[in-house]
Amino acid sequence: MKCEVPVWEKATLTLEEAAAYSNVGVNRLREISDAENCNFVLWVGKKRLIKRKLFEAFLEKSYSI
Repeated sequence: MKCEVPVWEKATLTLEEAAAYSNVGVNRLREISDAENCNFVLWVGKKRLIKRKLFEAFLEKSYSI
């Protein structure tokens, strides 16, 4: 049995989930999260996950992206 957790309750999001959640494109998220100083990206091997709460804080502080 697969348990589906709502996006707003997940600790980390895939790029596709983060794009749908924030209305920011996948390519732009990939570009932003490639930066060395990006604090909301979590690498699991080669897989890139977005830390939801830190990403939300980043969006709150940003004027444009």
